[in-house]
Amino acid sequence: MITPALSRRAQELAAAGEPFVTATVVRAQRPTSVRAGDVALVLGDGTIEGFVGGACAEHSVRAHSLEAIRTGAAVLLRVLPFAEEEAREDVDEGAVTVQNPCLSGGAIEVFLEPVVPAPRLLVAGETPIAGAVMRIAPELGLDAVLLEEGVAPRAGDLGLVVAAHGREEAGALRRGLELGLPYVGLVASRARGDGVLGELRGEGVADESLARIDVPAGIDIGARTPAEIALSILARVVEVRRREREAPPAPAPEPAPAPAATAVDPICGMTVAAVAGTPSLVHEGETVYFCCDGCREAFAARHRHAVGAD
Repeated sequence: MITPALSRRAQELAAAGEPFVTATVVRAQRPTSVRAGDVALVLGDGTIEGFVGGACAEHSVRAHSLEAIRTGAAVLLRVLPFAEEEAREDVDEGAVTVQNPCLSGGAIEVFLEPVVPAPRLLVAGETPIAGAVMRIAPELGLDAVLLEEGVAPRAGDLGLVVAAHGREEAGALRRGLELGLPYVGLVASRARGDGVLGELRGEGVADESLARIDVPAGIDIGARTPAEIALSILARVVEVRRREREAPPAPAPEPAPAPAATAVDPICGMTVAAVAGTPSLVHEGETVYFCCDGCREAFAARHRHAVGAD
């Protein structure tokens, strides 16, 4: 059962838009040290807050939690005692089974549930249409944020809807294009939209970039009211999101940290997270990661003449 302190911590992470995984032990077979109901949080840098097993079990939890953050998919992790000469990992739909050479006995099953920030949709303008987009977007799993002073676009933003009715439209559109957002839309008639595009073209924006602007924004459903127009725009945004179209690469002001990498212990074959705190050493100029100090020492003994421990 999650403790009040961990519950508050989870709320803090969610409020800050930080991705994390709630790791809950759903089955524990003696003599493992955890119990069903034990909970931990795994952060995007691999840090584990709480307890879901000993050091070796934590390596599996950490590695597969980072993968869950990357994919956004929950997974049931089964950690079994090591029983064969080489470690083996089986993947079923919604579940992963790993053999843990360090486990002293028993088995544990941990449900890994990722909590990732909702994709942000930036909205420029304080018009009825902009307001309708802001109201409806959360129902579609989007975090609608008004693009105003102090709001900094970031890596992973889904798109920008400019519904400003002639107020600083070109500047907002240019910003969206420079960020390489998957969707950039302008709420305007075709005639006014052509005028805004012409303004941007005169400022040196390339035609291939201008072609990325959806104008008039949204799918043509014969919309008339602000809510109907917002619906048509969000339908287009959902289409872009579900198509998983790759946006042109562009630097972001505050890029989100990349998920921590994983590595395979060369001694036991266990998958571990390549993060600070994982046992490691440098061999032939490369950092090698291990599940425990024992595996590290075994590797060092094999390559004593070529290893420099870090």
